[in-house]
Amino acid sequence: MTNTMWTRGVEWLAAAAADPRACKWEWDHGEGIALLEAGRFWDVLSVPERLGLLTLDLLWQPALPVPGPTLVDFTAGRVGFFLPPDPSGGWVGAGLRHATRGSWVAVPPPYRPARSLEWLVPPDGTGTLHSPGTLEDALRQANGTLAVLAAQTGGDRAPGGREQ
Repeated sequence: MTNTMWTRGVEWLAAAAADPRACKWEWDHGEGIALLEAGRFWDVLSVPERLGLLTLDLLWQPALPVPGPTLVDFTAGRVGFFLPPDPSGGWVGAGLRHATRGSWVAVPPPYRPARSLEWLVPPDGTGTLHSPGTLEDALRQANGTLAVLAAQTGGDRAPGGREQ
């Protein structure tokens, strides 16, 4: 990313904070992590890390637009996909967590990791988010792939803990 993209990404992400200036200060001088409220500019769909990494890999296809902001939490073992706000919370599935209005998300600045949080796809400041339909299709495909792999390696559970 160029410096302009970093700057736009910081401004876009900090806009979700109650106090954008304090948010940017925390990123630069504090712990490097800000708590931002979901549901106003974006929601976050958090999935188990293995499923999320495979899903993101499936989203990197020439026929598809560049994926939206995607965050990994290595300590929690989760990947978060930033997508348009959906107050209905229509995301259902084993291991899925949908952060929308009233939920808070810990995020590092777009330009560096902080503690166990790191951007796999940092926000570029354009407001680009994951398309819910495209993300859902990739999640289904990734979940199917992981289920097949689990069956081939003698596992008795598919990703997310469902019985085979």
